[in-house]
Amino acid sequence: MIELESSIEGLTVKARELESLLQPLGYSMGGNWEYDHGCYDYKISEEGGYTFLRLPFRVIEGEIGSHDAVFELNRPYLLHHVYQDKNDDERIGGYIPAAVDGLINQFQKPIDKDADVDEKYKVIGQSLLNELEQTLKG
Repeated sequence: MIELESSIEGLTVKARELESLLQPLGYSMGGNWEYDHGCYDYKISEEGGYTFLRLPFRVIEGEIGSHDAVFELNRPYLLHHVYQDKNDDERIGGYIPAAVDGLINQFQKPIDKDADVDEKYKVIGQSLLNELEQTLKG
């Protein structure tokens, strides 16, 4: 993980407005949230895993899922996850056939959830952050 200093850190914004600004740029929240905090991700690459520019936030009013919620943006960072290419050997209990287990247990443990970020993605990440700052502080 590489934290990126940013002028948007500490910025408060309504959830509805943030969503409308980030979605056209290619950011998504997906399942990357809890009730009091979450992250918007921009997938930079799938080379050797997944590299993201991540924009974390915390909820200061309302709750995620409500368009009236207000978020405070935290420090953005670059993150690289390396996942297994093959099936996870740690299947449920050993009694369930692999084909069925794959339907139930679809998520594999990462090999490295905080791998080194390739130098070329640091440059891309900074460029994306500059675009994000211009969009949000516009």
